[in-house]
Amino acid sequence: MSTPQALVVRGGWDGHRPVEATDMYIPFLEASGFTVRVEESNEVYADEAAMAATDLILQCVTMSEISREAFAGLRGAVERGTGLAGWHGGIADSYRNTSDYLQLIGGQFATHPSKHPDQCGNGESDNYLPYTVELTDFGRSHEITAGLDDFTLDTEQYWVLHDDLIDVLATTTHPVQPYHPWHRPIVSPAVWTREWGAGRIFVATPGHSLDVLADANVRTIIERGLLWASRTASAS
Repeated sequence: MSTPQALVVRGGWDGHRPVEATDMYIPFLEASGFTVRVEESNEVYADEAAMAATDLILQCVTMSEISREAFAGLRGAVERGTGLAGWHGGIADSYRNTSDYLQLIGGQFATHPSKHPDQCGNGESDNYLPYTVELTDFGRSHEITAGLDDFTLDTEQYWVLHDDLIDVLATTTHPVQPYHPWHRPIVSPAVWTREWGAGRIFVATPGHSLDVLADANVRTIIERGLLWASRTASAS
């Protein structure tokens, strides 16, 4: 049996610490039997031979751009069975100008509501809110989230635009606040999976900072999600 191959693609906005963040999970992939290749450019997606040999892509590229050739390579690889996984803006806020990428992922970051204006000081923590990640009934039985309970975080709470072809394992609710313009609570997916062609996609929206990625619940979900998405798992 051949050794499974994982490709880590990282870059984009430095605020999400793409190098340090992915370095947290590379040892897990290696301990799980993967040979890991790291690329600092998404142009590797245009390398047909490299993509054909890849069982799992861990992408951490916030915003940025992707060429037509690279995106075609990425989408084609997923359709043929390569897994695609990631967290936060590294997968759910990538390549905003490429609408076909948004369709591939199934959910797109829209905003992260802030604190009361009186508590804001034009800093990163303005968007840190205490919130709960709530498992769905489906999530309570899914291998990625089975055995976990609802948990709380104090970090960016993603508001996600999404379609109905995702399987939602956990959600988060944005409450009504007098200083925000919406008039009823908004439920957003916080963890989801998607099947696309022969491939699997896994997305977790928590992961803004290294301490969030180190949270026991977040780390468990991401590690399980990586294994779930891989071609080895999807072929079994």
